[in-house]
This record gives sequence, structure tokens and C-alpha cells, in this order.
Amino acid sequence: TPTETPAPEAPAETPTQTEATEKKEDEVFRLEQPRLESNIKVTGKIDLAAINHSMRPKRKGSGRDRRRQQPQASATPAKTTANTTGSSGSTAASSASDNAKKKRRRIKKDRIDINAAVNANTRRDDRSHNTTSDRRRPKRPIHTEVNEGDVQRQVKETLARLTGKGAKSKGAKYRREKRDAVAFREQEMQRAEERESRILKLTEFVTANDLANMMDIPVSEVISTCMSIGIMVSINQRLDAETINIVAEEFGFKTEYVSAEVAEAIKEEDDNPEDWVPRPPIVTVMGHVDHGKTSLLDNIRNANVIAGEAGGITQHIGAYSVTLPDGRHITFLDTPGHEAFTAMRARGAKVTDIAIIIIAADDNVMPQTVEAINHASAAGVPIVFAINKIDKPGANPDKIKEKLSQMNYLVEEWGGKYQSQDISAKKGIGVQDLLEKVLLEADLLELKANPKRRATASIIESSLDKGRGYVATVLVSNGTLHQGDIVLAGTHYGRVKAMFNERNQRVESAGPSEPVLILGLDGAPQAGDTLNVLETEQEAREIAARREQLQREQGLRTQKRFGLEELGRRRALGDFHELNLIVKGDVDGSVEALSDTLIKLSTEEIQVNVIHKAVGQISESDVELAASSSAIIIGFQVRPAAAARKLAEKEGVEIRLYSIIYDAIEEVRSAMEGMLSPEIREEISGNLEVLQVFKISKVGTVAGCIVKEGKIKRSNKVRVIRDGIVIHTGELASLKRFKDEVKEVTLGQECGLCIDNYNDVREGDMIEPFDEIEVKKTL
Repeated sequence: TPTETPAPEAPAETPTQTEATEKKEDEVFRLEQPRLESNIKVTGKIDLAAINHSMRPKRKGSGRDRRRQQPQASATPAKTTANTTGSSGSTAASSASDNAKKKRRRIKKDRIDINAAVNANTRRDDRSHNTTSDRRRPKRPIHTEVNEGDVQRQVKETLARLTGKGAKSKGAKYRREKRDAVAFREQEMQRAEERESRILKLTEFVTANDLANMMDIPVSEVISTCMSIGIMVSINQRLDAETINIVAEEFGFKTEYVSAEVAEAIKEEDDNPEDWVPRPPIVTVMGHVDHGKTSLLDNIRNANVIAGEAGGITQHIGAYSVTLPDGRHITFLDTPGHEAFTAMRARGAKVTDIAIIIIAADDNVMPQTVEAINHASAAGVPIVFAINKIDKPGANPDKIKEKLSQMNYLVEEWGGKYQSQDISAKKGIGVQDLLEKVLLEADLLELKANPKRRATASIIESSLDKGRGYVATVLVSNGTLHQGDIVLAGTHYGRVKAMFNERNQRVESAGPSEPVLILGLDGAPQAGDTLNVLETEQEAREIAARREQLQREQGLRTQKRFGLEELGRRRALGDFHELNLIVKGDVDGSVEALSDTLIKLSTEEIQVNVIHKAVGQISESDVELAASSSAIIIGFQVRPAAAARKLAEKEGVEIRLYSIIYDAIEEVRSAMEGMLSPEIREEISGNLEVLQVFKISKVGTVAGCIVKEGKIKRSNKVRVIRDGIVIHTGELASLKRFKDEVKEVTLGQECGLCIDNYNDVREGDMIEPFDEIEVKKTL
């Protein structure tokens, strides 16, 4: 019957058609496995329930099992109902069809990529399986036998990494190459030093003692070698280049003259002849002490500079620019005349164009005059002789000219080539004629310079100013020096912060032959050093460092070396002493001159060592150095700081201060020879008050006194003080207590005293007895 006809199976048999029943929203949908055709081979099955379960968050055990079982129980009736029911007819079919459409739409909305889900499920199951198995059974380390070859290979790899031979980064390779390059350079330098060990690198002003120290031989052998070639030298005498070459060759050494300035490191600019312009001459005034050098400049400048010099002696070089009535300019250098300033005179001769040698007509041609003439001749500088003090009685200019002729310096008046002028510096006689002759020499020289190039100058003097730092007087020889230029002088460099002329007026620039005071250097350069203007501060710093290294090496070569043999020889002569000195001064030239002169005072019994010399105030570090080396501090035109003075008193360091170089040299010499005169010190023993005065015939005035403090002795000297003013100082003629002569009267006692050859004692006067104690001076 039609009613018994079962529902068509075609929709159920197609792969796309599924049957489902109404379920609650929270139930799991399960799809029925489609029927496959016979020619399709099944390679695997997908458990969608397991996929759905694995994608859901895990919950506690009981609830999860309950939900897993519930869909399975409800799915079976649904399947049976779908297969067996047929009584519902078209209504049930349409209802099932509507429900199926709803389910399909819901399934389509939440469709899952089956392939991705299968892969994810497989990986998760594998990981879950491995994790579970690992948790149950922990891994055990695999024990393998130790192979000796593997151990050696690992050791080699470790060593290779440590030594940088393994595979490294670019930075490590670069560092290794840099280290290798530095080591190679050091080896090359050592080989070069070994090759140059027999080459003496010398600068100017090398003494016989310095040369012996460089060659590490006794100085007596150097002196005997000089005597064998007919040259008589002393231990501290400076040798010329020819003598040094002969002596060095005698002992198998080669000589190489170098400059501490490393002049080749600075490239000189080529001047265009079109830029040359005439420049003022630079004139140096040289001569013996007190022959009138500064007085001549004083007359020319119409200013009294003598009053500023201690003892009337020029202590350091002064540079002055003078304008003559006709508008022409001359730059004058005033050099010291004392024998200690040999090096300063030699440097002055190098920077000058013309030298005026001044000689006193009432004196003779003195040793320093001869030395100044030799310096000027050696430098190739034209000489003009000025015979001074012709206004003095006993002046004999012809005698001076005769002496000069005996030295092969024939003046023009006597048919020679040297100009001469008789002058009186104080009265101004012949000064203008002298200047005319100087300008005539300058015209013959045709002095020119290029003001458009970078400046080249010479250091005249340098010092440490408390308010302005290191200052240096420079004389521009070529080019123009501007404020802000980067300059290099010797081992010091800096930027010119300010410039002042000789009248202490600030200037922005200085042209050729102009002396100026500059600020901004990082130290005090030596007098005579060349000042150059450089482009960059880095270049100046590098050259200064190289120069400092060269100076340090030369200083190490010339250090005094006492061997056991030399020390034993000096000990055999008697007591051998060393006098260590620290020299501080106001300017570099004076410090160098004083140090050289003090070193020359050394004898066989006493060795003078200048362990430190510098420009500036005596500081605490100087006192500490003196305390550690048992040295005496010599201050020339400087004073110690307050802290340094207290430290010196605490440490027992002697500080000697001088303003005239004569005093420093003579006192050190006297101390060395043990000839210091004793120092007189007063020791006040008491204080007495005059109560009453008695006039006694044949005796004089007797003062009745009471001892207020201390005591009075018969041997005391006394000082009469009235209203705080010392009226008289003398000796006691008598000291009595009552009628008896006594040797002393103590505190609170009364006495009568009579002062020898003094009777003006009044009531109320105070009598101060004192002793004079001789204390031996010690350095």
C-alpha cells in the first residue's frame, strides 16, 4: 500500500545529505558517515568527535566523560528513526528537510578545515604522547666512551679561540692585526735603537761632563783627549761642534746634531717676493755688568727702567720697540751682563740683526764683553761698538779701541770695518749718532719680511702670572701674529687668548719685529724657543709631545751616573757630600742661568745637584720633594705659598729667597766652602722699670730699677726704651744691689745700674737687657 511504502533512500545515500534530529543548543552535532562507492579505496578515517573534543577546552574528569557519552546515546535513536519511520509522510519529510537545511546552514557557518584539523590533531596527539611518556620515564643521559682524539681536538679548538686563531668576528681579527702591528713596530724601534746606540744625539751647549756621561766614560778621558789636540777645557766648559766631533770619533761614536724643537716637523711656507716689505731692525745691546746697557736704552726710550731691576742689574731680557724722531722704528733687546746668563746672550745673538757692544771707557774689555763679541761673531751679526761713560774722569776711549784691535776687531777710525761711537748714556752724548750708525747697518742688510703669512717668532722670556697664567714675551720675526692663532713653542702649545705691547696696551695683531706679551700657552717655554703658528690644535699637540719625548731622552742620557769606582775614588779623597737644590724663579731664562751657575760650583768634595727647576711660586709639592731628597729650595724673585711655608717649617726644609743673582751664587758658594759668617740673634732676658735717678759725681747717672720680668746679668747689653721708642743701646758699666756688685738680679728685686757713656736716663724709662748669640748659618 502507499502508506507502507518506505521513504526513498536516494537522499540518504548521497554524500551531501545527512539526517539529524532536533537537539538542544548545547548538544554536540554528530554527522553520519556517508556511504562510499565500491571503487573508492579507504586509506584512513577521520574521527570528527575526537577533533571536536581536542579543540574544546579541557574540563574536570567526570563532566567531560558524561558529555562524551551523551551524544553517543542520543545519536543512535536518531539514526534508527531516520531509517525506519515512514508513517509521517510528506509532512515529516518536509519537517526533516527544513531541519536539515537549518543544520547545514549552521554547519556551514562553523565549517572546519579538515586537513588542518587532522594535522593539528596528529601533532597534538604526538606531543601529548611524548610528554606523557617523558613525564612517566625521564630521559637518561647517553653514556659514551671518552675518545682521546676528541679530547685533543676540543683542547686545540679552545686554545685556538683563546689565542685568536680560530674563526672570529671582523672586530677580533682587526684587534689581532692591530696588536701584531704594534708589536712589529716595537721590534723595529728596538732594532733601530740598537743600530743607533753608537750615535750621539746632541743639541747646543753640551759640556765636557755631559759628553762624558753620554759616552759613559770618565770625564778625565774627555779632558785629556781635548788636551791632546791642543784644547784646554774644564769639566763644565761648553764644547763647540768641531771639538765634540773629534772627541766622539776618538771613542768610536758618531755625532748627530738634533734640535729639541724637531724643526723638520713644521713645514715652512714659501714667501712670494712680491709680498716682502721692509721691517724694523732688531738690535741687541750686550756688554759687561754695569757698563751702561740699560742706561743707554733708558736714554733712548726716555723712561726709567733701572729702578725696577733689583740692585740695578738686569735679571732677564727686555724687548722694547722705539720710534725715532724721523718715524723709523727699532726693536731693542736688553740682555743681562752677568756671567750666569751666557745661554741667554747666545740666544739673544741668534734672534738679532745688529749687536751693540757697550764698553765702559773707564774700565777694560771684560770677560763678558769678550764673550758677547764672540757670540755675535759666531752668529754672523754685524757689530757696532759703543764706548760709554766718556764724561767720567779717567775715561780713555783710545785704550778700549787698542784692546779691541788686539782682538782683531779694528774700528773704522783706525782703518777697520767695525763702526764705533763714543757716548755718554746718562747725559745723552753721542746717542743719536750711534742710532744713525745702527740704521746705516740696517740699510746695508736690506731687512724684509712678509706680513701676510703665518707668524714665526722667538720666545724672549716666559713666566707664570698668578692672575693670567703662563705668559710669554715673543718677538715676531716674520709674518703676523693674530689673537686666536694656535701656536707652538718648544714643548708647549696653546691658543693666543690676548696680546699686549710693551706699554701693556692690548693689541689684536703683531707684525714683523714687534715684541708682544701673549697669554694662552699651557706652560712656560724656554727663552730662545721658536714660536710657530699651526693650523690645528691636534697638530700642535702631537709635535709638542714628540719634542717632550726627545728632551726626556736627552735628559736621561746626560744624567749624572756615579759608579762604585767613582764613588770610592771620591770617598778616598775625604768627606764627600752632595748638595741637592731646587730652583724656582720668575722667568725661565733666570731659572736656567741660575741652575747652570750653581752646578758649575761643584768640586771634588761637594757635588751640587739641581734636582728640579721650574717657573712659578714655591708650592707644597716643591717642599715635599725637598723633604724627601734633603734639598734646599732656592727662590729667585718668587715667594712661597702660605701652605708651602707652613709645610716647610713642619718638615724642616730650608727655603732661601733672593732678588739678585749675585747673592744666590755667592751664598751657595760660601755655604759649600764652610765660610758662612755666623748669624747674630738677640735673646731678651728681662725687663726693668726705672723708679728713681741719682746723679753721682765721678760715676755719672745711676738708675734705681726694679726687675719686672726675667732677670738682668752684668754681661747683658741693655736697651733704653722711652714711650715705646728705643732711645739708646749700650753696655752696662756697673750693676749693684745695695752697695755690692752683683752678677745678676732676679725677678722682683731692686738694683742700681749705670750704662756706659750714657747719662740721659729718666724716671719711667724701661730697661731691656738682652744677649747677642752667634748662630752658625746653615743651608
